[in-house]
Amino acid sequence: MCPSIIHQEVRCGGARSGRGAHSKTSDYYYASNFGSWKDQRVRRTSFQAMGCPIAGALEYVGDWWTLLIMRDALDGFTRFDEFERNLGIAPTMLTRRLRTLVESGLLERRRYSQSPPRYEYVITDKGRDLSPVLIALYAWGRKHAGADAPAVVLTDRDTGEEIVPGLVDQHSGRPLSAVDLAFLAGPGADHPMRERLDPELRAERRRRATDKESE
Repeated sequence: MCPSIIHQEVRCGGARSGRGAHSKTSDYYYASNFGSWKDQRVRRTSFQAMGCPIAGALEYVGDWWTLLIMRDALDGFTRFDEFERNLGIAPTMLTRRLRTLVESGLLERRRYSQSPPRYEYVITDKGRDLSPVLIALYAWGRKHAGADAPAVVLTDRDTGEEIVPGLVDQHSGRPLSAVDLAFLAGPGADHPMRERLDPELRAERRRRATDKESE
């Protein structure tokens, strides 16, 4: 990813989550078959009706190819052949992914050659807002999925020194950890979401389940 994506802090202003009925299914393409890549069409459930920001984000970037394309776009790559070469992705798969990213407003398709007509895919402000997500994935991957000698390091553009990403609250500047955070129902939460996120109801459901298991 990454030396060109420099953020010393990955800031989080807050989040909320919820649950609702899954609204629909849609075509979704993925590549598998144990290392030999081929297109396969399956059906997946849309998360749009869940009302959860995390689920909503997965509507845009819920597969690995999309995140890797956005990683390269944040690094300044714009051409079809660059994405294809960097990722080793099949051209048909890449075409679909780029079309979806343009339709989602994460990339903008621009003509850079009139004859023959050729296009590049430039990251938008909306797409650039994904940089904290990718930096967080980078940090997690370095810790849990990386080699002892990393192939990529995140550095400060000016000093060249390695960056250690972290989450902080935008309001207080306080570093955040998982033990500090809780998802609570927000003003737009529906009844099922409020039921799921209410601490007292959650404790009561757990108590009843424990009592039932012990009968």
